[in-house]
Amino acid sequence: MRSTTVGDAGASASTTAPGGLLGRLGAVMADRARWVFGFWLILSVALGAAAPSVFDSLAGAGWQADGSESVQVRDLAQEHFGGNSAAAVQVVIHSDTATMDSPQAQALVGDITAILHADSRFGAIVAPVPGQSVSRDGHTGILLAGANASTDDMVTAVTDLGPQLKDLATDGFEIYPTGASALWSDFNKANHDAMLKAEMFSWPVTLAIMVLAFGSLVAAGLPLLLTLTGLIASAGGLVLLNHFTPISVWAMNFAMMFALALGIDYALFLVSRFRDAVRGDTPARTAVAVTMATAGKAVLLSGLTVLVSLSAVLVVPAPAVRTMAVGIMFAVSFVLLATLTLLPAVLGALGKRVNAGSLPYVARQQHRSPAFAKWGELLHRRPWPFAIGSLLVLIALAIPATSLKVAMPSIQVVPADSSVRQGYELVQREFGMGAPGMLQIVAPESAASEVVRITGSDTRIGMVTPPQPAADGSGLVMIQATPTVDPSDPAMGDIVDSLRTALPDDALVGGAVAENLDLQQALNDYLPLVVGIILVLGFLLLLVALRAPLIALLGAGVSLLSTAAAFGVAKLVFQDGHGAGLLGFTPQGFLDGWGPVFFFAMIFAIAMDYTVFLLATAKEHYERSGDPAVAHIDGIAHSGRVIAAAAAVMVAVFFTFALADPLPPKEMGIILGVAVLLDAVLIRLILLPVLLRLTGHAAWWSPRWLRKVLPDISFAH
Repeated sequence: MRSTTVGDAGASASTTAPGGLLGRLGAVMADRARWVFGFWLILSVALGAAAPSVFDSLAGAGWQADGSESVQVRDLAQEHFGGNSAAAVQVVIHSDTATMDSPQAQALVGDITAILHADSRFGAIVAPVPGQSVSRDGHTGILLAGANASTDDMVTAVTDLGPQLKDLATDGFEIYPTGASALWSDFNKANHDAMLKAEMFSWPVTLAIMVLAFGSLVAAGLPLLLTLTGLIASAGGLVLLNHFTPISVWAMNFAMMFALALGIDYALFLVSRFRDAVRGDTPARTAVAVTMATAGKAVLLSGLTVLVSLSAVLVVPAPAVRTMAVGIMFAVSFVLLATLTLLPAVLGALGKRVNAGSLPYVARQQHRSPAFAKWGELLHRRPWPFAIGSLLVLIALAIPATSLKVAMPSIQVVPADSSVRQGYELVQREFGMGAPGMLQIVAPESAASEVVRITGSDTRIGMVTPPQPAADGSGLVMIQATPTVDPSDPAMGDIVDSLRTALPDDALVGGAVAENLDLQQALNDYLPLVVGIILVLGFLLLLVALRAPLIALLGAGVSLLSTAAAFGVAKLVFQDGHGAGLLGFTPQGFLDGWGPVFFFAMIFAIAMDYTVFLLATAKEHYERSGDPAVAHIDGIAHSGRVIAAAAAVMVAVFFTFALADPLPPKEMGIILGVAVLLDAVLIRLILLPVLLRLTGHAAWWSPRWLRKVLPDISFAH
């Protein structure tokens, strides 16, 4: 028999494809390869046209807790006080020789004001005021530009006008835009540069691992082609989606990394299975159908598990966090769609040519790895030493996580030479440690004197400004208070809480620092709910896929071990500073506050990815043999190489982000890289197979009533 190619569509269409719905889908994709290629070409070109603008188009802020007291203050400030909110921009002007009342300084203030007035995104412009926003020596002043747009638009405004403002820095004057909007503008740029740098390192490393895993240039290139197609489509799709709802630029950052890793995982699993199925005289069309009916089913369930895990993050009332999850889900959906449609079409067209450009050892390579078969047999003979050893390592690494501290990022998340950090440090030097973290209090005019008295009586407050009445006659006043401690000092939380307790009920405390504290509190409050949702949904998906409650429970439960161990390592590295010199960063003394919620969802999604691959393969062999020993050993023998190669790719991709200068991508890369390494080696290739060995038939048992309720999903062919 000859392999089916694109031209064989008519002949092969009459042959019933094996493997149920997904098997038939694979056969249709192989039969209609030209149509599939055309669809993806049109989609890639259409969405790809928007893809280059993705980093410029997406939103730059959204780091807030919707409905919080600090967000209420920001809204009131924008409505009644000329935009003097947490989103306002402070332009720091400094000269070693001239003072703010000099003609040169006044002319410079006029030039800055003219640039800002010409942009409708800025509200009221307040020149430096002696005694408030001019330093004691007169050499430093802060010009306030109110926010007349959303927080996202203000970040874009700083990005757009920042170069013009810096160009005015002549004749011995320095100019630095600062504030929350400027911080996110500088950070997003540094983060974008770091992500591109990491991507440049990760692609060659990934290709090298793929060649070693497949031993074929064509087979190795397919996962990269598939993932690149999915990324282009998702980038363009995010640009279009941003027109309907603001999407954080971080969404694309995470999506690039996560979709690259998962896309390669999915393609690796399918291509590996196809190469085994197409051996001998098996037609390519049949091999595609068999591949989709087995490995394709596992990929679909894995993708759904990833999407379900990330969807739990959507309950957190923080736009940036939600849209990061949306961005990853968007990219994963495109990659999953390409895996289930484009890849089968490519495999059907290639047939045995999938092995083109093979290295010498490929002819001897088997889908059932002899090395992993021996490993499975060793675990079967001596399960307890390996189980206890892996548990001890995971528990030892997880213990530090019990004292992990989290907080919103400090100024150290941006490079030392960034404009916003230089301005921040200048403000601290000239106005005091707490000056960059000024608190804003909005209250009725009748309560102004009491608010000033209570706020000024707090010894941790260095200065309180006179009440500023609202210009629109709303009867509100704004009072600003400068703490004596650094904005990232843990004492700031106590200061804000004390003021909110002591002040009248109709006085609201806000400001950029308060927004960070409120967001951190929301993240802490929602973490247990997110974890609970992810665990329950992960268990239910495994239960539906495997129809076996015990192994579904164990599969979901052991994922907590690698997650806890990864956060333990995060505590040692990012909180305690172990290895900080080697990795090139200064520890903040805490992990960035969004880490536990978001990293938990991502780590669990990846862990379940491997869980589905291993358990689906084991169930396939249990269905064929009815022997738990065969399921245990052959499950590892047939999936071990794929899991090891996929983990190697993920670790390589994630660890390249450790090269980033900004701290958040570094945290992301190291934590996820460690999690994948621990999960693949200690859990998926040791602990979970041992649990299969120890539970035997019970692992696959299901009560009759449950079997009647659940759909009949079979992995055997």
